[in-house]
Amino acid sequence: MVWWGSLVEVHGAICRLHCDQEITDLDKQGAAARLRLLSRGWREILPGDQVRELARQSLDQYSLRAVDSFQLAASLIWCEQRTSRRTFIGGDHRLAEAPESAGFSVLELPRPVS
Repeated sequence: MVWWGSLVEVHGAICRLHCDQEITDLDKQGAAARLRLLSRGWREILPGDQVRELARQSLDQYSLRAVDSFQLAASLIWCEQRTSRRTFIGGDHRLAEAPESAGFSVLELPRPVS
């Protein structure tokens, strides 16, 4: 399960890593291909009033960027706000603190090493 904007958000992260020369052209192509493959099999939490309201509330509770609040809100919608024994996977340390505080088990993806 992913947030509706995840495809664009992850592609943006790949482009930033490439622009910052943390990954090569070949790494970027490979990452983009894997992202396309993954996106074919995932299910998305679509935008809606409940997601927007939970995202707004999470901004009051946690130190999040607005886009990250949507990631957290979508996760809360997915598990019907029952976070026990649910895993939140992400690659952003700042974002990882909020779902952990909300009760998720958090798996942080490591940054690539070039």
